[in-house]
Amino acid sequence: MNHLSLIIKREYLNKVRNKSFIIMTFLSPLIMVGIFTLVAYLSQLNNDKVKLISVLDESGLFTDQFTNTPSLQFKLLSNVSLEEAKNTSEENSDYGLLYIPKTATIDDLSKSITFYSEDSPSLIVMDDIEDAIEEKTNTLKLREAGIDAQTIKELRIRIDANLETFQGEETSKLGSGLKLAFGGAAGYLLFMFIIIYGNMIMRSVIEEKTSRIIEVIISSVKPIKLLLGKIFGTTLAGITQFLAWVILIGVLSAVVTSILGIDPSAVPSPQQEMIESGGGVESIAQDVILEIANLPIANLVIMFILFFIGGYLLYASLYAAIGAAVDSETDTQQFMLPILMPLILAVYVGFFTVIENPHGTVSQVFSYIPFTSPVVMLMRIPFGVPVWQQIVSVVILFATFIGTVWFAAKIYRVGILMYGKKPSYKELIKWLKY
Repeated sequence: MNHLSLIIKREYLNKVRNKSFIIMTFLSPLIMVGIFTLVAYLSQLNNDKVKLISVLDESGLFTDQFTNTPSLQFKLLSNVSLEEAKNTSEENSDYGLLYIPKTATIDDLSKSITFYSEDSPSLIVMDDIEDAIEEKTNTLKLREAGIDAQTIKELRIRIDANLETFQGEETSKLGSGLKLAFGGAAGYLLFMFIIIYGNMIMRSVIEEKTSRIIEVIISSVKPIKLLLGKIFGTTLAGITQFLAWVILIGVLSAVVTSILGIDPSAVPSPQQEMIESGGGVESIAQDVILEIANLPIANLVIMFILFFIGGYLLYASLYAAIGAAVDSETDTQQFMLPILMPLILAVYVGFFTVIENPHGTVSQVFSYIPFTSPVVMLMRIPFGVPVWQQIVSVVILFATFIGTVWFAAKIYRVGILMYGKKPSYKELIKWLKY
């Protein structure tokens, strides 16, 4: 095992001392934080601009219906024709002109309202305007029918069902959303880690093979130790880079927030605006904290680490075998699809099946298949998976990894000494018999 530790150390130091590795370790967080900062800054500039809308209400029904906000201002026009109003709004560079004609009936009015603007208006702005008009027209329509709109509004009941398990444990829609977010983030993180650092292992094997360094190394080290050393060494380098990214992104975000006054993560969205307008930010934040506290944090963290390590090592061994079988990175394409397909399938099954039914047959089956379980099971665990099922899935995953390493080592042993020939699947099967 002394050889294995030396190989791991060599692979790790070769990776972390590489110029491109060091540059990308520092450059990637800068680019990421820079992009989010730019988006936040541009969004802030866009939101700081007040949208002025002229309103020509010939019906006289909506003079007090529109409420000004910090970003949206309404200006009522009177004693002017439609053409004059359009010309005035265009000359003043108004955001738009809302024209409400005088009609015989309210039904006719609903089909005659027009919004004039230079370009296509914001959907959010149009929704606000239409909601304001719709509320008033519905009130008028009910009044026409002799019905008190205020009474109906007071009698209307909003249903918000409580969620509770058969064991008496309370749940909520917000909690389900948080569980889905954790599972999705964990699965996606593993997916990206495999793609990035699996390719790094494959390229490393190809480089050593083409430079003939491997011929010297293989004379004193068993292929399986060399394979494991590459996998573990590159994995440690990947973890080092990932931790550096997390720290640097956190530091840079704090610097950007304190110095420039811009939070790169605070990109405005329609949902945020709705929450803020409702005045429930503090209440929602408290609910989020409570739901996070109710999650099985210890179980989630332990299983995330186990499935993350097992899933990555499983795919990394296959990437190393591919690197040993080919002479250049362009020759890897024919072997990449069979490896990526289960991973892609796991992501789709996770997002489209676990969301609908985390305990359904499809979700359970794919959470035991070792090539899909790291993603699918990580997405299921927040919704409450029995511990014995998690343990069985982990055991199957690591047992498959051991078998895959043996399989990959057989290919690795022959492939690293083969040059100038593109192997086929039939050729790889022959190598397993050597």
